[in-house]
Amino acid sequence: MTNTTYNEDDLIQLSALQHMIFCKRQCALIHIEQLWSENQFTAEGRILHDKVDTARQEKRGDIRTEYGVPLRSLRLGLVGKADVVEFHRQGNRWHPFPVEYKRGKPKGDNCDRVQLCAQAICLEEMLNCSITSGALFYGTIRRREDVAFDTALRTETEKTAKNVHELIKSGITPKPEYSKKCKGCSLLELCMPKACGTTGKAGKYLSGIINQSDALPDPASEE
Repeated sequence: MTNTTYNEDDLIQLSALQHMIFCKRQCALIHIEQLWSENQFTAEGRILHDKVDTARQEKRGDIRTEYGVPLRSLRLGLVGKADVVEFHRQGNRWHPFPVEYKRGKPKGDNCDRVQLCAQAICLEEMLNCSITSGALFYGTIRRREDVAFDTALRTETEKTAKNVHELIKSGITPKPEYSKKCKGCSLLELCMPKACGTTGKAGKYLSGIINQSDALPDPASEE
């Protein structure tokens, strides 16, 4: 657990944690170079979030639901917004339970869980409470996945937040490395991982030029 406290000017978007886990270069392109491009997946995700944001609050029995809740953590240096925060009545208290909406289905990595855990940490800091779990709602399967905020997930979340701060502070965008997940990335055309990667065609072409240059006679030796 970090004891660092960030200034307001140093806060980064909470969504950057998800981008960082998905792809370090994608995170840099968005949060350092301020690039963005939308594809079918991001458009469908935006529409889903827009629908969630049209509501403001509602109450059903012992659950009160707030939509589009502003979040902030000075300890992790994060700012953002929760899609939904449910408040479950427990005795005479209302206990927060964050719910994040996602377009697709559960992913193989922890990017969505880390984003949700970061929301919980923000709420804990803002409301001076403890939150043990939340949920991810996936639009494709129309089902919730409960997420426990255990020690391992909290540690990964804090480490990811620290890594994002260090990446943005460095101002250096990592080189592209093409993988299967690049096919679903909305920044594919801007990133050009096949053309610009060290193993891509352009990379091989430039390496060939360098090697040829090395083979050229040194002009000084011909004098």
